[in-house]
Amino acid sequence: MTTAQRAPERACPPPDVISASPSGWDAVRQAVAAGDAAATADVVLRLGAEERREIAGRLRAYLGEARKAAHARFDAARQRAREAEEQARREFVSEHVDRGVTEEVAQGWWWEEPYYHHQQHVEWSLRNVWIAPLRVVGAGTLGGTAAVADWLLRRDFAEWGETMPIEPLLRVVAARPAEWQADLATRLAARLRGTRAQLDNGAAGLALELLRRTGAEPPAHEPLVVAWASMEPRLATDPLAPHLIPRLFEAEGVGRALRDDRADAPAGRSWLGALATASPVGHEQLVAGCLSRFLRGGTAADLRFFVRLHDLLDPAPGQEQVRDYLRLLPAAPGPVAELALRMLRGPGVTLSGEEVGEAVTALLFRPESKLVRAGLTLLDRAARDAAGDLDDLAPALASAFLCESYEVRERAVRWAVKHARRLSALGAETVREAAAVLPPDLAAHLIPGYGAVETEAAPDDAFEPGEPPVFDAPGRHPVRPAMETLSGTFNRLDHEFAFDRWLDGFVRHPHARRSPGGVTDLRQVGEWLQLEQWTEALLRAAAGEAVALTAEGRLPGPGQVAPLHFALLRRCAEVHAALVEGALPPYLLATPTCTSGHLDPAELVARLEGYEREGVRALPDDLGQALLRLPRAVDPGVVARAGRLTSEAGVTLARWLADRPEPVTSVEWPAKPGERPRPLVRHEPTGIAFVDALFCDSPSRRWVSYYQSAWWLVLPSDREVLAMHLVPYLYGDWRGPGSLQPEISRLCHQEGPAGEGMALLLGILLGEEGWAAERCREPLLRAVATGSLPAVECGRQLGRCLRLLDRVRPTVVVRALDECARRGAHREVWQIMSGLLPVYLPGPGERATTAHTRTLEFAAEVAGWAGARGVIPEVADLAARTGSSGLVRAARRLHGQLAQEDTGRGR
Repeated sequence: MTTAQRAPERACPPPDVISASPSGWDAVRQAVAAGDAAATADVVLRLGAEERREIAGRLRAYLGEARKAAHARFDAARQRAREAEEQARREFVSEHVDRGVTEEVAQGWWWEEPYYHHQQHVEWSLRNVWIAPLRVVGAGTLGGTAAVADWLLRRDFAEWGETMPIEPLLRVVAARPAEWQADLATRLAARLRGTRAQLDNGAAGLALELLRRTGAEPPAHEPLVVAWASMEPRLATDPLAPHLIPRLFEAEGVGRALRDDRADAPAGRSWLGALATASPVGHEQLVAGCLSRFLRGGTAADLRFFVRLHDLLDPAPGQEQVRDYLRLLPAAPGPVAELALRMLRGPGVTLSGEEVGEAVTALLFRPESKLVRAGLTLLDRAARDAAGDLDDLAPALASAFLCESYEVRERAVRWAVKHARRLSALGAETVREAAAVLPPDLAAHLIPGYGAVETEAAPDDAFEPGEPPVFDAPGRHPVRPAMETLSGTFNRLDHEFAFDRWLDGFVRHPHARRSPGGVTDLRQVGEWLQLEQWTEALLRAAAGEAVALTAEGRLPGPGQVAPLHFALLRRCAEVHAALVEGALPPYLLATPTCTSGHLDPAELVARLEGYEREGVRALPDDLGQALLRLPRAVDPGVVARAGRLTSEAGVTLARWLADRPEPVTSVEWPAKPGERPRPLVRHEPTGIAFVDALFCDSPSRRWVSYYQSAWWLVLPSDREVLAMHLVPYLYGDWRGPGSLQPEISRLCHQEGPAGEGMALLLGILLGEEGWAAERCREPLLRAVATGSLPAVECGRQLGRCLRLLDRVRPTVVVRALDECARRGAHREVWQIMSGLLPVYLPGPGERATTAHTRTLEFAAEVAGWAGARGVIPEVADLAARTGSSGLVRAARRLHGQLAQEDTGRGR
């Protein structure tokens, strides 16, 4: 039998506790050791009264012994499995060595195969086989019901994956008196807390089954009802149903437990179907229960099940329930309010004028446009059905005038004009007074029927810009010297400068190259993707260990990992190759000198002068990294010194200082919504492989390590190129773009032009919401403070995000921009809007939404704050359309402001 075919080890009674004729206590211990709850129940049921009392007295002291014994058996089984694995490995290697394969290659073959081919599996659950039998023992021997309930729910038994042995427990409990059983059922039910753990571990199932078997009255305990509702319904045969169905509408948590229940679920799993077809509680009582649940309130998710049940029951509307349904209209969640409205509009319901007014008033203040329109329709219907005057509807009309929606107010004005003659003088006066809140253009329509209307003056623009925030730039200090403690730090390089200081220390300090202790998985890994794998390999190679010397093929392909991470791996591989060839320089060129990530140009010239004096050849990737770390402004005297260098590396440096390459970057957006933008980087090849590998298009998301937070150290003077390398990582985990906020904030303090990549990063953060929203607005304000915000381009990129990325919502973006404007960035926010509107606004043939309207309204506000002038063609086209929709009105307002002569406005 091969190692892969061996069966997993199972628990068995230890031989030292088995006897031919065991006493009651010994029999219990044997059953517990065997981990068999059913056999334990058999033993307990055979015990006499005296034996039960003895065992009950010894149980608590036995807990630790039982646990320890089970763990010891598990550990022994696992040790045997490990020994079997090791024996199989030795046989495998020996067999292949006999065939002429080297031992090292045979070891590699063993580990390259999927591990489960060799693993001797020992189930973790064997550690806890003592729990279920001990629960049974306690349930069958402890005297009082309180003690049994405490025993069954002990924390000692709350191990992962352990469940109540329900059938054995029911057997031993059934041997007790009926009153005792009922009391235990009640106690266990009262101990439920409505948690998923109690559902999963069987505590809830045991309590419910005991209640069924004993016929005990279920206690008034909400978690009990939730637990019952969380199980499959068996209403026709469940004796608990008559007691607990009415409580479904009272217990908190039932709605959440059943919110995904559907009537078309498989047979036996749908509570909706069971209540509608097999409930022992009458139809009318179920409908009344739903209505009472709605009146108690709750979220839409909590009430979803009861809405579906109400719809499934399809009750005939009754006049006696009108008041209850009216009470739901103002504040109930949308689905509940829609249900109530359907009932009020049913064929058997007649509303008085006062009730119509109450309903319309409630609906017109709803946030859902569908319900607002329904309120106006209800107003029209009431006017049509009324025989006399419409004075009862005048208060509802006044409510419509107060609605925030222009369309609603416009429609209400048309209704008032149409029915002016059906209002008495008192009703007309009510309408005329309410019309004071209308915009002047709408109020003017009421004058012929109601007389002059005095509208309220529009409030003055109270905008007061805050002081733009000031941000402290990261300090610029000398980088600490190269590390000398290498073996203790090779796998702790997550600090931003740690890697460079470690690598420089490895080159500078031969005496510190000690092999790390212990055994790692370096042998077993094909390609070394982690920095610590390479740093370990360097130490082992320096110590002469053979495994580290065979580094060929360990460097992954460039497309396997992120380019900036690959750059770090390249530098390690280069140092490794130089070590093996005996060509290590005395120090590295690229180690930064300043905590801004830069390398002092004079220091680099001095390092190269030292190389030339000693005849040292520069490592190509080390030189490429050194060039990328040079600041953009270099003293002419340093440039002159560099021009006197004669080595190949010196000539490369002089050429770099004379004509630093400047890549051209752009973001390519797909035409199809939902697809991600593609970053593009174009430049003339420099002939420096390290540089050309980074001045290129960033591939789609690739594997990265923890070192991503220090990528900026590779490109401290090319923030736009760095931004392009960050774009693929805007999405990829649950955190979204906000996970890159620290890296994007740092870009504001780096060198180099800011283009489409940085504009996209700064813009997309404005769409983050929830707990991350506030910190994701900070990079935009930081960019304003540092003068690194490409504002118009940021707006263009943000407009494309709104069009093509579902995750970026207009309301969130407008809220973020409003906050930034009020914090002193109103001019920059207007520039963003001037770039956003041409991209985001609907073009010919495209459907406009309320989000477009709100965005235009905000643009008009911020344009006024910034004193903006200059026509935007797309806004002008919208303003020229016929009609009076909210979108057209907002476009006309903004266009009117922008088309004025520029009178100037200070910040």
